[in-house]
Amino acid sequence: MRHRFASLTTAHVADACLRTGVPVRCAPAGLRPVVPGSRVAGRVVPARHAGSVDVFLESLVTARPGDVLVVDNGGRTDEACVGDLVVLEARAAGLDGVVIWGLHRDTADIRAIGLPVFSAGALPAGPRRLDDRAPDALTAAGVGEWTVGREDLVLGDDDGVLFVPAARAGDLLTAAEALRDTERRQAGLIRAGTTLRDQVRFDAFLARRAQEPDWTFRQHLRSVGGAVEE
Repeated sequence: MRHRFASLTTAHVADACLRTGVPVRCAPAGLRPVVPGSRVAGRVVPARHAGSVDVFLESLVTARPGDVLVVDNGGRTDEACVGDLVVLEARAAGLDGVVIWGLHRDTADIRAIGLPVFSAGALPAGPRRLDDRAPDALTAAGVGEWTVGREDLVLGDDDGVLFVPAARAGDLLTAAEALRDTERRQAGLIRAGTTLRDQVRFDAFLARRAQEPDWTFRQHLRSVGGAVEE
């Protein structure tokens, strides 16, 4: 899966979700890689933060190499919940990266460590609280409006973070590869002088829409094999 995703983007996979009827579960738009250009792909290892790093260490006990630690700190902006030591520990466990619904700190050290980290931002101050741990602290993590667990995969790149069900990974990647190849052909034709309007027979779309006002561009694209919107 990681090898196949290396030649794709999260945008390809998000479009593949639309094509295959899988819900598109994107992390909030502000969640970005600490180091631009970082990519992550692996099974979700969830951890709900309650003020102490012990939940992260415990989640790594059953993690497998290639997994991704997904930290739920409720999107809080008043504390950083992950620093360099947690990232180092994740790397030592063989994880593919860390995704934080919240903030990180120790940015310079995290950059030097080299493990991909996705975060909603940075803040110098760590937690000053210790709340009761949620019963599902090691089985589910909230990221924005979504709740994910070990049955999910997380994919991340410069466009953001996307969650997909592991059971549908093969179908999704196949659809994403087909969409990627179509878009590459279209881009090559544009560079060679054939406009996108000509490629997708936009004049035919306008003519049919004039006769059938409910005829949508997406319906037209499907009929001619375009892949602009999905």
